[in-house]
Amino acid sequence: MPTENPEPLWRPDPQRIAQAQVTKFQAWAAEQHGAPSEGGYPALHRWSVDELETFWKAVTEWFDVRFSTPYARVLGDRSMPGAQWFPGATLNYAEHALRAATTRPAEPALLYVDETHEPSPVTWSELRRQVGSLAGELRALGVRPGDRVSGYLPNIPQAVVALLATAAVGGVWTSCAPDFGARSVLDRFQQVEPVVLFTVDGYRYGGKEHDRRDVVAELRAELPTLRAVVHIPLLGTEPPQGALEWSALTAADAAPVFEQVPFDHPLWVLYSSGTTGLPKAIVQSQGGILVEHLKQLGLHCDLGPEDRFFWYTSTGWMMWNFLVSGLLTGTTIVLYDGSPGYPDTGAQWRIAERTGATLYGTSAAYVMACRKAEVHPARDFDLSKVQCVATTGSPLPPDGFRWLHDEVRDNLWIASVSGGTDVCSCFAGAVPTLPVHTGELQAPGLGTDLQSWDANGHPVIDEVGELVVTNPMPSMPVRFWNDPDGSRYHDSYFDTYPGVWRHGDWITVTSRGSVVIHGRSDSTLNRQGVRMGSADIYEVVERLPEIKESLVIGIEQPDGGYWMPLFVHLAPGAALDEALLGRIKQAIREQLSPRHVPDEVIEVPGVPHTLTGKRIEVPVKRLLQGTPLEKAVNPGSIDNLDLLHFYEDLARKRA
Repeated sequence: MPTENPEPLWRPDPQRIAQAQVTKFQAWAAEQHGAPSEGGYPALHRWSVDELETFWKAVTEWFDVRFSTPYARVLGDRSMPGAQWFPGATLNYAEHALRAATTRPAEPALLYVDETHEPSPVTWSELRRQVGSLAGELRALGVRPGDRVSGYLPNIPQAVVALLATAAVGGVWTSCAPDFGARSVLDRFQQVEPVVLFTVDGYRYGGKEHDRRDVVAELRAELPTLRAVVHIPLLGTEPPQGALEWSALTAADAAPVFEQVPFDHPLWVLYSSGTTGLPKAIVQSQGGILVEHLKQLGLHCDLGPEDRFFWYTSTGWMMWNFLVSGLLTGTTIVLYDGSPGYPDTGAQWRIAERTGATLYGTSAAYVMACRKAEVHPARDFDLSKVQCVATTGSPLPPDGFRWLHDEVRDNLWIASVSGGTDVCSCFAGAVPTLPVHTGELQAPGLGTDLQSWDANGHPVIDEVGELVVTNPMPSMPVRFWNDPDGSRYHDSYFDTYPGVWRHGDWITVTSRGSVVIHGRSDSTLNRQGVRMGSADIYEVVERLPEIKESLVIGIEQPDGGYWMPLFVHLAPGAALDEALLGRIKQAIREQLSPRHVPDEVIEVPGVPHTLTGKRIEVPVKRLLQGTPLEKAVNPGSIDNLDLLHFYEDLARKRA
C-alpha cells in the first residue's frame, strides 16, 4: 500500500530536472518521434509502452548505437517468450563499452579498490589495449563466436578485461565469485561447457587470504571441455602446471577487433538460484543487454562521462554485469573487491568518498546494518559528490529511507530498485525527475509495462498482487542453456499467465504510480544480494548421515533484516548437539557460501510435502510470516497436514 504520508521524502529541484538526460531525451523524442512533450515522466512512460517499437528505435538513435548491418524492423515478433528484437542487425557490445577510449584515453575507465581502500585507476586506453591483446590471444586459442569462456574471479579489473575480450570475439561470458564452493561452480559451469577458464589462486576478504588452488584443481578436473586455464596470481603464487599466465596474454599493444554478431547473439550466461534442481542457465543477448543497459544507466541512473559509478557486488551477481555496463555511458566504474564491512561497518561509505562516487549502489541489508551499528556517513566522510544512493537485493524498508535521508543528506536522491537476474536490469526504480516517497520505488522503467495482477489475472492498484510484465523487454533471456524445446524457459515465467511474464515478486502499484515490493512470492534465498536456491542447501546438508531431511526458508523481516532458519528432520538415534550444529554450518560455509549459513538450526518432527513429493517452502514461509494456515496452503495438496502445526506454533511464539 502507498505510505500514509503523501508528502515525498525528496523532490528533485527544477535545475536537476532540466539537466537530467531523461528530460533531454523526452524533448528530443517529442520532436523526432512524436513522444509527448508535456506531462513529464508519466506521459513518457505511457508512450514508451504504447509505442514500444518507436521508443526502442529512439533509444538506439539517442545513444548512437552502431549497427554494422541495419535492422529490418525493431520487433519482428512481439510474442512472449520468443520476441525477436532488431532482426537483421549486427553489432558488438564490447565495441560500445570501449568507445570513450577514443575521446578520453587518459581518463580512468576503472577505479579498482581492495581492502586497503586505496583506489588504483585503469585508463580507457589501457583497458582498450588489454582487451585488444587478450581478444587476439583468445582467437589464437581457437575461441570462436558462441564458445563459452568462464571466470572464477573476484571483482577485479582482470574480470572486466576478460568479459570484454570474450564479447569482442563473440564468445559467451559466464562467471562465479571465488567464495562459491566447487560444487556450486560446477553446477553452473558444467551446464555450459566452457573452453577457457580464467581463475585466481585465491582472494582476500575480511582481512584474510583465502587460498582457492584446491578448488581450481577440482574445476579443471571436472570441466573436460577446457582448452586453456588462465592463472591470475592475486595471492602471488606460481601458475599451476599447464596454465597460462595472465600477464603474457595481456602484454601486446593491440587494438581490439570486434566481431560483428547478430543482435540476439549470446553475450553472457547468468544463473538462477536453483530452487528446484540445477540453477537455470539464463542466456542474454549482446544487442538486448546493450540497449536495455543504455536506457537504464543513461536515462534512469542519469550516468554520463562525468560520473563515477560504484555498486557493491561480486561477479556471482547480475549487479556486477550491470556495473560493467556503466562503461557504455562513458562512466568511470568503481570495482571493490573485499568485505562490505571491513575493517568496520562504514567501509563502503569510505570507498564512495575516496573514489568520488556520484552514484553509489549497495544492498538494503547493508543500509540497515549501518543504521543498527550507528554509522554516521555524513559526519565521518565527505560524500558531497554522491548524488544518488541506490539499493537492491531486497526491498529497502521505510526506516532505511529515513536513515539515508537523515544520515547522508536531506537532498539525497534515494533509489530503491528492483529487477532480476532474469533480465539483468530493473523493472522499477530510479527516475531522476520524480519525487521519492518513503518505502516506495519511484516508478516502472521506460519500455516496461509493469503491472500488479490478482489471482484472476486482473490488474490492481493500491493492492498487493503478482509482479507481471505484459510486453517484451530486449534483455529478457533469448533462451536457457540446455533447454532445446524452450519448455523450461516457458514454465519459469509464462506458465501462470500465458504470454505474460510473471516474475515471482509480490508488489503494489500505487495510485501515484510508484511501486512497493513485498518480497518474493517464491522461495529464493537472498543474502546480501547473493541469491541461492534451497536445493543447493539441501544437497549439502543432507549428505550428513544424521539428517534425514531439511527445509530452509528465507524471510524478509519488518525491520529490514532477513531471518534464515534451517529446519532439520533427524535420522533415528541422531541428536542435534553442538558437534552436529558445527558440521552443518561448516558444510554450508565450505561447500556453498559463507553468506548462506543459517541463522538458526531447528529440529522438526518432519518436513511437509506436496502430494507429488515436493517440499513445500512457500506455504511454510507464509505461515512463519503470520499468515493463517487456511490462507497459507491448500490442505488438499499436502501429504501430512499435521506437520504444518509445528511451523504455525513457531510463528505464534516468535510473534
